Amino acid sequence: MSTTTGFLFCADPLRAGRPDPEFAGEADAVRASGGRVALLDHDALLAGDAAGATARIERGSGPYWYRGWMVPTARYGELERALGARGCSLYTDAVAYRGAHELPGWYATFAGLTPLSVWRATAPGSPAPGGSSLCALAAPLGPGPGIVKDYVKSRKHEWHEACYITDLTDPERLAAVVGRFVELQGDHLAGGVVLRAFEAFVPGGEARVWWVAGEPVLVTAHPDTPHHLPAPDLTAVREAVRRLGRRWVTTDLALREDGVWRVVEVGDGQVSGLPAGAGAAPLVAALTDAGRRTPVSSRSPRRPPER
Repeated sequence: MSTTTGFLFCADPLRAGRPDPEFAGEADAVRASGGRVALLDHDALLAGDAAGATARIERGSGPYWYRGWMVPTARYGELERALGARGCSLYTDAVAYRGAHELPGWYATFAGLTPLSVWRATAPGSPAPGGSSLCALAAPLGPGPGIVKDYVKSRKHEWHEACYITDLTDPERLAAVVGRFVELQGDHLAGGVVLRAFEAFVPGGEARVWWVAGEPVLVTAHPDTPHHLPAPDLTAVREAVRRLGRRWVTTDLALREDGVWRVVEVGDGQVSGLPAGAGAAPLVAALTDAGRRTPVSSRSPRRPPER
């Protein structure tokens, strides 16, 4: 087994022997640091062929940080098992991945730092919750505006159609927006339906903070606003990240109109996007160092019940 830190990148769909162009710069940074680069067929993984997706990875080549396109939690578990069959592993196991990737896994740890939220598991292809059950789900959020998303993503680019709810106590508007969101997500609905209280943020974009082993090793702009880089106060967020206990996560932070920094989203760092122009070297260095350390437990804090 190699003693160097391994990074598993998505392969270029057109040139399987090269990293996907989106991650080529990061792969170059890994090689420059002396790390190992292996390639994964992301399309095969999403199609359910985890063995085929990992066929190019050398057997017994050690643990890897995954770095690539988003992977549904069930498919990530299949990736972990397929690597295990080849004598390899992931630094972030499937339990840890789900705990940072999906809102129910991290919400309790960040309560008080992030908008009030409720959720209900909903399988892809199932009808959207509606009627009295949807009103009951929204009730803890009280009156006022809110947004709908799934456990991972919103549809903020269809803001008025499938994201923003003008009044959570308006049954017709609530059902219309939630129903449209579920319809548009279709088979890509992740986990279930989440309702969040709306908070107004000042213009200027979000900051994405990259945490490795509980430390903020890189602060970038959000990929949606690459030319705006706020400078958030990380004091309270640092404590929450450490309580979460994940080795590589991101937090997206925005300044609320009352001057308080709020956590908009938490994500697994392996599938979080670097904005254009952000250098990967500090992140690669921190991950290389973390990869040399004894792995920490992936056990999650007790998850709150689904509502």
